[in-house]
Amino acid sequence: MKITVILCTYNRCQILAKALDSVAVLKLPESVEWEILVVDNNSRDQTRRVVEDFSQRFPGRFRYLFEPRQGKSYALNSGIQEALGDVVAFMDDDVTVEPTWLQNLTAHLDQSEWVGAAGRIVLQWPKSLPAWLSTTGPYARCPFPDFDLGQETKELTRPPFGANMAFRKTMFEKYGGFRTDLGPSASREIPCPNEDVEFGRRLLDAGEHLRYEPSAVVYHPVAPERITKKYFLNWWFDAGRAEVRAFGVRPGTKWHLAGIPLYLLRSLGLWTLRWVLELNPRVRFYLKIVVWGKVGGIQECYRQSRVRNVAVRTELT
Repeated sequence: MKITVILCTYNRCQILAKALDSVAVLKLPESVEWEILVVDNNSRDQTRRVVEDFSQRFPGRFRYLFEPRQGKSYALNSGIQEALGDVVAFMDDDVTVEPTWLQNLTAHLDQSEWVGAAGRIVLQWPKSLPAWLSTTGPYARCPFPDFDLGQETKELTRPPFGANMAFRKTMFEKYGGFRTDLGPSASREIPCPNEDVEFGRRLLDAGEHLRYEPSAVVYHPVAPERITKKYFLNWWFDAGRAEVRAFGVRPGTKWHLAGIPLYLLRSLGLWTLRWVLELNPRVRFYLKIVVWGKVGGIQECYRQSRVRNVAVRTELT
């Protein structure tokens, strides 16, 4: 088996070095060929120098690729095209991995049953957290990649997250790459997420089998500067937009107002009422970010309706 680990990065050379330190000492059988392909998505810092330093320290292990088109999905798709492996694994530039991460994540992908796999993502929270934030329990709803389905191996019924997943490269040849209208981009302070989830959902909807491997662990630190209400609300607003953009609205929806399904408007009203009446600060903020997500979805429905109307008028003229 040949494996390529794709790591996309943009202007984060300081934390990138820590991620590369952890992946440089991965433990795999000698029979497995593997490489780390770092895709620089048009960075203006010292990213290239950092990667070249690792290439010199670990000859034949690291490769550098520059992708000038801004947007993580462009970088991911370029990395897939340049990957030498028949299995492609993905990690983020702000995570660290266990030494056995890659072996545990990919060990079963040479079997016909499994075309992809995902492991556990363990969030590392700062010591001090605000009273409005719940990190566990029913009201934990954060914009960070928390993916932990327990300690037992199982078949996935939900899409994995991009910080810890792997697929046979043939899956991209069969189903296409990551959608470039989704995913982080420098043109937005808050990313429009779901490029990874949308691809995983494509495979699941097609009947492909994805494996959950709890022993493949990555650690994702939560930056203290992102633990603000503004960041959470903006992220969930864009998550609502991305959900509609990636997966559409409920099948069979008939009734709309200005291109917006009426069920979304009703849902927004009910969640808003719950938010306004709630007194518990953690529950109240949870309800508020749900409302922001609903508003994002409604805005995306309205935007798509406007685009369709312009297209119709153009055809008529």
